[in-house]
Amino acid sequence: MNIAISAPKRLYQEIGLALQERIIVGEFKIGERLPPERDLAEDMQVSRSVVREAIIMLELQGLVEVRKGSGVYVNKLPTNEDTQRAPVNVARESSDIGPFELLQARQVLESQIASFAAMNVTKNDISKLREALDTERKQLETGHGDYDGDEMFHLTIAEASQNSVLSDIVQDLWFRRDESSMWSQLHSRITDISYRSAWLEDHEIILRALQRRDPEGARKAMWDHLENVKQTLFELSDVDDPQFDGFLFR
Repeated sequence: MNIAISAPKRLYQEIGLALQERIIVGEFKIGERLPPERDLAEDMQVSRSVVREAIIMLELQGLVEVRKGSGVYVNKLPTNEDTQRAPVNVARESSDIGPFELLQARQVLESQIASFAAMNVTKNDISKLREALDTERKQLETGHGDYDGDEMFHLTIAEASQNSVLSDIVQDLWFRRDESSMWSQLHSRITDISYRSAWLEDHEIILRALQRRDPEGARKAMWDHLENVKQTLFELSDVDDPQFDGFLFR
């Protein structure tokens, strides 16, 4: 006898389903604005980033819409399919991770990998990292929206650790990012990529630490870089901010 075992829901999915229930019972009516994100986070005792991810989930389901300069509004009542939908199957293609949760995991893991890479990096690795930075610069100069150079840089650092398990872990994290509908939704309305210049400067600091074979410097530089990425994306997607005009959701 085969017994189906359901994977546990991610925290943002639990919060998203709780918000769906509040819409169903009429606490939030169609056409009404949801409370500010900060209030929802305090009320539900989670971080604002989890609430942000839950709202992205509801937006992907068409249950809410973000109105430029106004906020998040209830678009329709959830159906049975919506209330049961939680893409957390073991199969990778049906499992989606919240973008800020993914960034946090990368920050913890990649900072330590950068430290280890500083002890094992070769001249060939340094050449590949410089090539990745050149690709990033060209993409910035041409306004190219892809992140090929960025991804190449991070994957090359993992390879520089000379540990295939660590390299596989980082590749898997980037695969999850590239396949994530949540991540795509977060980025879908960002038209100004000038903020990526600061990320390129972060990469240059990381490279210098690797060239010095400085494990602690590389660890800190990578940690600070991914913290900058996390904070930048969080600020750009804050619809409660009166200056918000990115309209990052569909």
